[in-house]
Amino acid sequence: MTALEPVEPSVDPTLGALADGVLIPPFPGTTAPRWFLEALGRGLAGVTFFGRNVTGDTASLTASLRAAAPVEPVIAIDEEGGDVTRVAYASGSPYPGNAALGAVDDVALTRSVYAAIGSDLVRLGINTNLAPVADVLDLGGSAAVGTRSFGSDPSLVARHVAAAVSGLQSVGVAACAKHFPGHGSTVDDSHLSPATVLGTMEEIRARDLPPFTAAIAAGSIAVMPGHLRVPELTGVLPASLSQAAITGLLRRELGFSGVVISDALEMKAASAVIGIPEAAVFALIAGVDLLCLGRETDEAMYHAVRAAIADAVASGRLDGDRLEEAAARVASLRARLASARDAQGSGASGLGTAASGSGVLLGQDVDAGDGIGLVAARRALRRSGPVPSALVDPLIVEVEPEENIAAGRFTWGFEPWAAVKRVDSAAGDGAAAESALVASAGRQLVVAVRDARNVLGLVNEVLAARPDAVIIEMGVPAWTPPPGTAYLATYGASRVCAQAAAEALGLA
Repeated sequence: MTALEPVEPSVDPTLGALADGVLIPPFPGTTAPRWFLEALGRGLAGVTFFGRNVTGDTASLTASLRAAAPVEPVIAIDEEGGDVTRVAYASGSPYPGNAALGAVDDVALTRSVYAAIGSDLVRLGINTNLAPVADVLDLGGSAAVGTRSFGSDPSLVARHVAAAVSGLQSVGVAACAKHFPGHGSTVDDSHLSPATVLGTMEEIRARDLPPFTAAIAAGSIAVMPGHLRVPELTGVLPASLSQAAITGLLRRELGFSGVVISDALEMKAASAVIGIPEAAVFALIAGVDLLCLGRETDEAMYHAVRAAIADAVASGRLDGDRLEEAAARVASLRARLASARDAQGSGASGLGTAASGSGVLLGQDVDAGDGIGLVAARRALRRSGPVPSALVDPLIVEVEPEENIAAGRFTWGFEPWAAVKRVDSAAGDGAAAESALVASAGRQLVVAVRDARNVLGLVNEVLAARPDAVIIEMGVPAWTPPPGTAYLATYGASRVCAQAAAEALGLA
């Protein structure tokens, strides 16, 4: 062992094995390090992939993980489609996100899109998708959720969450509905600070819980609680660390018997005060089964969490039966994933859920050469005002918003189809508007924004000087443009959403 390698804490072998059985830590890069393969060999549950893991030969990477593990490992990823993509982070997702699918409101289409996402993951050897987002977006719009939500109507969100679960699991990928009990009404982003779900429990039951009830009815294999405070239910704790939320509300009241997977424990709302190892112990006590540590955690943190779990059992803080229950539930999941993979090898698929099936249902309006994602994006596109069908010498000004941590600085925009100028909203509305107007002098001006309501000063200044400008809303279309404004709403900024808008303007 070199001086640079973390020293593995001494842990009781039995307790260490149980702790390994409830952990899906990350690792950097596109090749699994030795320590991770050794941990898989002794019973580590699996891995959480992030964008940095899937930029190489992902199928070979996942094959190496399976070869190291005695039983099918959990290989999990956040592949929501739309703005939150890990697999297509560098190029933009070939699927629209939930907001676009909710705007179309065709559950067969949603199921088809999620079956296609699942099929992509299967080809890469990934068996668990930390999706769909089941949050109901408050009319004010949670910045942390935004276009990741199907919409603001609980019944609409519920039917599309069920369709998404069905689509993923029909091709053998485990679904995980998130962020229980609902992130859509929060003001704060739980990546950065504690986030509180607004409303009374009566209001939360009516507004936020129907999509999770629908996910459970559709057979969702997993549910992810958010790091969200619900004062009447959890007090000062986030739901992810609260027995009242997980063991009480999710399990006893809603009847969920599947696997509860934590959101990343490195998020500030979970661990800023108590640290990641202690957050892991709290989560297990609360009823969580499988622990995601977070993108920036390393081998040393894995060892620290593993040791903290073992120590908590040894000291009596964490009931050994609770840890055994969690490990058994994860073991059952791994057995189901193994069976699904064996079935895929023989030409079958599916995880045997309540809404099972196989293959991709292409639905209506599909040309043979078009992917289901582009079809969905075209159907979601909305337009108003005098939108030109062809542009003359256009310049598209793309306004880069403040980074959404869940999505990151992903690739978006119109560069494949037109001349583009990127301005940063951090420069201020006035400076960004002036830059756009100067650059577009004598040219057709198109301004692409992701949430116009956040840069209204810029948009209004541009329209005052250039009422002929075309505004493309690629975020939540909560802003109503002035009468006579040429306006397109894509309900997301994925590659296919941009292509659909480019086609409408005669650019593609």
